[in-house]
Amino acid sequence: MESATGGIGAGTVGETPATGGATLSRGQAFEVSVVMPCLNEQDSVGVCVRKALAGLAAAGAVGEVVVVDNGSTDRSAELAKAAGARVVHETRRGYGNAYLAGFAAAEGRLIVMGDADDSYDFSDLDALLAPLRAGRADYVLGSRFAGKILPGAMPWLHRYVGNPVLTGILNHLFDVRSSDAHSGMRAFSREAYQRMRLRCEGMELASELVIAAGRAELRIEEVPITYHPRVGDSKLHSLRDGWRHLRFMLLLAPRYLFVLPGLVLLALGLVGQAVLLPGSLDLGFHRLDLHFSILFALLALLGWQVVLLGVCADVHNHAVGWQERRRWPLPLVHRVFTLERGLALGVGLFTVGFVVDIVVLLRWLANDLGPLNELRPALLAMTLMVLGAQTAFGSFFLRLLTAGPSGGHQRATARPAMRAPGDPPGDPPGGTPLVGMHYQTQEHPAEAVGF
Repeated sequence: MESATGGIGAGTVGETPATGGATLSRGQAFEVSVVMPCLNEQDSVGVCVRKALAGLAAAGAVGEVVVVDNGSTDRSAELAKAAGARVVHETRRGYGNAYLAGFAAAEGRLIVMGDADDSYDFSDLDALLAPLRAGRADYVLGSRFAGKILPGAMPWLHRYVGNPVLTGILNHLFDVRSSDAHSGMRAFSREAYQRMRLRCEGMELASELVIAAGRAELRIEEVPITYHPRVGDSKLHSLRDGWRHLRFMLLLAPRYLFVLPGLVLLALGLVGQAVLLPGSLDLGFHRLDLHFSILFALLALLGWQVVLLGVCADVHNHAVGWQERRRWPLPLVHRVFTLERGLALGVGLFTVGFVVDIVVLLRWLANDLGPLNELRPALLAMTLMVLGAQTAFGSFFLRLLTAGPSGGHQRATARPAMRAPGDPPGDPPGGTPLVGMHYQTQEHPAEAVGF
């Protein structure tokens, strides 16, 4: 049995069985590679391979079937090879690991992916390949929801709750339009695969494919497919795998996870303190007094801390290659924010708070150290001082995230700096730019962490 090659390419083969029993002459390249991950699928993998070969023949495509054995303990690999597949082995467990090994081993100009459990009909590949061959699309998604889901193929919870909810969240967070973001049957060109720069090792690869296709601005088309009941036991775990998809999406969307909620908390905290600064507020059904001023102060501090975390998360994502579309306010932050400006803002906020505190102290002294009746101004002063300190220290941390070991603009690798779509060229005036100096070494390349 063969092993995965180091990279994807339109490799040439010798006298190799192809679709419909035809042979490839030496030096002729495959047009299509059908990639299937496999873990203990001996009851279905042979059927899937034969259907895929029949589908390639019906589509008039010269191609191959690559089955990725992900540590099967049954006869899956043997049966796949006997049915006409090329078998590669991936010892690292995981849906994503298996597919990435298969994509790396694929020799076709076009790649089709699908599960080896007979839930997808590989005998009808022509509809999936047509948009790619016609040059209309770079990436084609086989949509189960736009097509037909046969009885027993998908549990009720997945069909009416899990898949629609996760797909809706993904569409909203990443500005894509997908009717079935977690379909297991897709096709794309080799160039599209290289542009997507996939890296997820587990089930999250299904979400990553849709996100990465949008990020790479691929031409995307959906075609309806039929989803069949799978052969054998499902390896999906509804809650665990659903949470992994949701976690992955949130980690790649710092604007929604951090920045916008943080801004809401910050605004609520500052406005609430300002409203209560003259004194308590009677709402009729309840009186907002000093304890609410304390609550608003805490909300403001928490909100600004969350905003700073969001900016740091966005810088990290871009440093490791996740160039998601930036929307307000992240483009503004990255365009104008520098260490020097951050320090100036932090010192300014701290100074204003300190001056207010001095005024409160002087009025207390003028009252012969009597009862302090200006706790609300003192709380506001404390809030501004802490916000200023957070901003100053946060600015240094952001500078640390974006600087190389020498503190200069040089990157440790030759990979060009990655800027978000819509970002202006060049560095912002007035100091060192926040983005464009991500530190990465050849020995420790930036990778996705814990997704």
